[in-house]
Amino acid sequence: MLTYKGIQFRLYPDAKQQKQIAETFGCCRYVYNHFRASWEHTYTETGKGLSYKACANELPLLKVDFPFLKDVDSTALQKSVRSLSDAYQRFYAKLGKYPRFKSKRNPVQSYTTAIQGNTQVFTTTVTNNRIKLPKLGWVKIRGSRTIQGRIVSATITRKASGRYIVSLKVEAGVQPLPSTGLSVGVDLGITDFAILSSGEKKDNHRFTKAMRQKLAREQRKLSRRAEGAKRLGVPLHQAKNYEKQKRVVARLHEKVANQRKDFLHKRSTDLIKNHDGIVVEDLHAKGML
Repeated sequence: MLTYKGIQFRLYPDAKQQKQIAETFGCCRYVYNHFRASWEHTYTETGKGLSYKACANELPLLKVDFPFLKDVDSTALQKSVRSLSDAYQRFYAKLGKYPRFKSKRNPVQSYTTAIQGNTQVFTTTVTNNRIKLPKLGWVKIRGSRTIQGRIVSATITRKASGRYIVSLKVEAGVQPLPSTGLSVGVDLGITDFAILSSGEKKDNHRFTKAMRQKLAREQRKLSRRAEGAKRLGVPLHQAKNYEKQKRVVARLHEKVANQRKDFLHKRSTDLIKNHDGIVVEDLHAKGML
């Protein structure tokens, strides 16, 4: 059956491509905030909000008033409007919080673009450790995943550590796993991550003592950099030593997050491949901790 899968690659844009990505971040944020303000103003005046179609029809007029919007990927701007519309729909359905304005100070920035053409697949979009993206051209990537299927969209993200990630939404066929005829019960614990009905215990994978000590040391350095900038009367976003140390701490946090994600993916994959049915008992372990 056909389904959507997400595949990530580390992205290595050159200086010109990084500038283009930064401009796209800013333009998408501007479009999002503009229509978010218009949406709220319309609701205050009429008691009804806008719609995706109304905002999308106004987007070409906005480009006339602000020509810099023409310098970036047009599909990324459309996706930004769609993201705002989806955020309001989730709020009305009580599935999310009220949409907020986007900030350029957010350490994580991203935008989504569509891959044009229904016939574009792996061989024409990603090849030889490169990926072809709108307005950016061919960008170097690193990864060993093989893509089979049609690439629908791509999300470019700049992490707090300064690293770039591209997440591809791929439409591909998925074959069901062979039946094992086995079921298992999973009890999420405190001292152990999980205890299976078979008696097997899964380790409660916290980050190691070495990582904890290193993170604490680098965070103390970051605090000293902040105090030094404050004494000199320099804003933190203009203090070069503070920003440099901030990226060091962000990379450590990213590494810890990747370790935890890798642990969870491996444990969940092992359970799914070896069992047909899984019953999970959650006693709100986080609250008990």
